[in-house]
Amino acid sequence: MINEGQSAELLSLLHLASPSLPIGAYTYSQGLEAAIEIGNVTNEESAQAWIKESLSVVADFEAPVFWRLLQAFSNKNESEVTRWTEIFLVSRDTHEFRAETIQMGYSLSKLILDLNVANETLQSMMAHQTEIPLPTAFACAAVALKLSHKAALLGFLFSIIENQVLVCVKSVPLGQVAGQRLLLSLHPEIEIAAERAIQLEDNELSNWAPGLSILSMMHEIQYSRIYRS
Repeated sequence: MINEGQSAELLSLLHLASPSLPIGAYTYSQGLEAAIEIGNVTNEESAQAWIKESLSVVADFEAPVFWRLLQAFSNKNESEVTRWTEIFLVSRDTHEFRAETIQMGYSLSKLILDLNVANETLQSMMAHQTEIPLPTAFACAAVALKLSHKAALLGFLFSIIENQVLVCVKSVPLGQVAGQRLLLSLHPEIEIAAERAIQLEDNELSNWAPGLSILSMMHEIQYSRIYRS
């Protein structure tokens, strides 16, 4: 039996991680469109391999940074929010990846403000950031909605993977059943990524993914494309 508090948390998490959240995630492929263009992703098997590999990159950097932002917002530690926000921003090593996270971060932070979700302290901490990437805005929203850190992390990871699967369904293309099968097969990988993100020490974080960076730069000049990254 789910109690009232658990129901409220679950509904808030589903809302925050929903693909219908109007922050523009559906317009980005995070390098996947370029991989499809050059033939690295052509079917369900190669799509699964691509997403698992990209998730491992997220688990080594984006997810642990998000975990630290959750803690910083919960502890009302503005200097740590600023520190990890700036670290994440400088890790975006292509024009598209930087523009992607800033655009979605801006959209989500504006939504938080318009819906009056966050209290004055959280709003002030956000207002003092020069630029707001998506992990910062997502962490602020999760704390404002009183989500547990672990649930928020899983929701954050699931939203990234779900968007990748949707790109594959539309652009490989894969059938709807294949897409759902692919998403279901990745559930254990999401849990593994979450546990790794929680356990990593600061000096173990790494965004080293030169292949992904090259694909992103190729996508910037790709002639025919649907997505913005």
